[in-house]
Amino acid sequence: MTSETFLSRTAASEALFERARAVTPGGVNSPVRAFNAVGGTPRFITSASGAWLTDADGNDYVDLICSWGPMLLGHAHPDVQAAVAGAVARGTSYGTPTEPEVELAEEIVARTPVERVRFVSSGTEATMSAIRLARGATGRDLVVKFAGCYHGHVDPLLAEAGSGVATLAVPGTSGVPASSAAETLVLPFNDREAVLAAFEAHGPRIACLITEASPGNMGVVPPSPGFNSFLSETCRAHGALFISDEVMTGFRATEQGGWGLDGAIEGWVPDLMTFGKVMGGGFPAAAFGGRADLMAHLAPEGPVYQAGTLSGNPVATTAGLATLRLATPEVYAQLDRTATTIRDAVAEHLRAAGVPHVVQSAGTMFSVFFRDGAVHDFAEASQQDTGAYAEFFHSMLNQGVYLPPSAYEAWFVSAAHDDRAISTIIDALPAAAIAAAAAGGH
Repeated sequence: MTSETFLSRTAASEALFERARAVTPGGVNSPVRAFNAVGGTPRFITSASGAWLTDADGNDYVDLICSWGPMLLGHAHPDVQAAVAGAVARGTSYGTPTEPEVELAEEIVARTPVERVRFVSSGTEATMSAIRLARGATGRDLVVKFAGCYHGHVDPLLAEAGSGVATLAVPGTSGVPASSAAETLVLPFNDREAVLAAFEAHGPRIACLITEASPGNMGVVPPSPGFNSFLSETCRAHGALFISDEVMTGFRATEQGGWGLDGAIEGWVPDLMTFGKVMGGGFPAAAFGGRADLMAHLAPEGPVYQAGTLSGNPVATTAGLATLRLATPEVYAQLDRTATTIRDAVAEHLRAAGVPHVVQSAGTMFSVFFRDGAVHDFAEASQQDTGAYAEFFHSMLNQGVYLPPSAYEAWFVSAAHDDRAISTIIDALPAAAIAAAAAGGH
């Protein structure tokens, strides 16, 4: 199918988008889906199978978003579908304890360093609850986070950096009270001196430091060697808790998540961790967990309250359990091979077209920055040619490859990305690289 054919076949998505904008802010239920960063009409997807998406106009695309990470095995995996169908046949929600939630908790505890797990329905809930628990356990209020790390739309975590590396933050979005933002310190990622300065100035007030295990929400920006270990040690020295946010990386970057890339090797353990995406198998499910003594502060054992009607939903936990049980070491080895093949091909064609770029990865996750030189923090991630990315994105889309509609997102592969899917991606790269080169600096 030619690029022109794809471009002429968006009528159904355009009509749906018009209807959506009449009843939903911006026409979408999560902002990046609106294509504002790249322009054009967002594709309304009607079905997905394996590595492929099909939109309302009947166009097929190789999927390099994988629902922003969860579809580790590919879409509509028959074993996951069968498990979910069985769970639905037994009922969709009970508001009581169930066996699948116990089994999924056991699976998570077996793969990670956490000792106890509490389920919630979204990554935002997980980070919100972990921070409340940290504050309750320490009796402190101040939270430290890093610019460019996204932890959901929790008020204190939507703050931006103030003047100076350790100054109190100001709200980063309308609707966040200054009083809430004032309880957050925002530091440059990978900056040890900034961390030390923050703890020197505010140590007795800091309840916790939260970071993505390997950030993927400003593009993939791995922690520098030893950085997470340094954060863990610094928190412990000052009586604060170290929260590793693995909503994106958990069971995706490696079998043990982002922790498998450093902590499992170096011998340190976060106090608390948050999980989401893969552990829900494509359903709205997330979790937070940690040491047993910390988790004992939660109601009904302790005074820190957290609850949710759909937490541990039997259908969602069944889907997550089926996904994790199918996510074998062989699957992760395949994901690594696929990701490496695509990364190398992207770099080769961008290089041949003379497009400044750097490809960065964390386990099976990766992204492409349209700039020269490695990216270590959000300031450097922001110094890229987003116009070149937009042209690259649309060229790939028009050739049947669905990339993240933003230059600041991770790319994901699945176990279903076979030779046909990979060939489709590689075949689309020469024209996309030329399009990016033509747009460079514009």
